[in-house]
Amino acid sequence: MEAKIGISAENLAEVAHSLSKILADEYVLYTKTRKAHWNVVGPDFYNKHKFFEEQYTQLEEIVDEVAERIRKLGHYAPASLKQFLELTHLTEDDRGQNDALTYIKTLLADHESILIHLRENINNYAGALKDAGTSDYITGLMETHETMAWMLRAHLS
Repeated sequence: MEAKIGISAENLAEVAHSLSKILADEYVLYTKTRKAHWNVVGPDFYNKHKFFEEQYTQLEEIVDEVAERIRKLGHYAPASLKQFLELTHLTEDDRGQNDALTYIKTLLADHESILIHLRENINNYAGALKDAGTSDYITGLMETHETMAWMLRAHLS
């Protein structure tokens, strides 16, 4: 059933497609953070294992929220690994290094990349696409990623 929420069908489709890319980014980052949690080694193993768990738990919630935002707009969320890999602008990481520092640098770069992408699109949602709700949602998501990136960055100081 079509969502009649004061936004044209064309704009809703464009917002949903944009959110699908964000969902893919979030899912890939979630997977990479899970990998860090499972595979980290080193003298600070326990602390980093728990830290990565906190981060992937946050990302798991974000994945669900982005998918539900797409559904609220009357579209279906992508939900396969194939779709996520086609939509994401992030890359899979399989360098084989399992130390905390390598994981932190990789995850931080991904958070920062997502932050830039979100920041570049906030005004487009509210302005050209007439979707202030998604603009507001993306602003909050951006702030969450800023906090997560800060936590990662703090480990590098």
